Amino acid sequence: MARTWLSIRVDLIQGGGAVIWPRPGRIFAAARTQTFADLASAVDDAFARWDRAHLHMFDLGDPAGLLIDQNWEDPPDESRVDDFVKLGVLKPGQQFVYVFDLGDNWTHLCTVGAERIDPMDTLGVTPQHPTPYWGWGTLPDQYGRQWDGDDGNTPQPPDPDLTDLPPLQPGWGSSGR
Repeated sequence: MARTWLSIRVDLIQGGGAVIWPRPGRIFAAARTQTFADLASAVDDAFARWDRAHLHMFDLGDPAGLLIDQNWEDPPDESRVDDFVKLGVLKPGQQFVYVFDLGDNWTHLCTVGAERIDPMDTLGVTPQHPTPYWGWGTLPDQYGRQWDGDDGNTPQPPDPDLTDLPPLQPGWGSSGR
């Protein structure tokens, strides 16, 4: 296969009321025939977004560059639905913004790689959807929760030091193994 796919770097800049540093990121292989909606789903998967009941948008930085998801009730003027816009409109080196959850504003800077890639060389497969092939950083929970049951008021429980786990691995469980 020829080097026809895009390489798109996605860095998480801010969200949940905080600027994030160091910035976690992922690099995606994406076909030019795939849509911005496909990229949104891939980014949300790669950044561990489990509650998808939120609007999202892309801002390509030009007057006709606002791409919105299909669930907007009152779309902004000149916006387009991201299901119908192919990634092939992107140019090498182009930067654009992806925002998930317009309340918490999980904002990502996306940068198209200068060179196209061959997914077989990069991934070893030709995926059906945009797919991450490199990544780094700690991903924040989309609601800022640190543990199961974190309600924002309850103190963090003490670390059970693996004694709460079944004895399926060395060091797990109350007796160890």
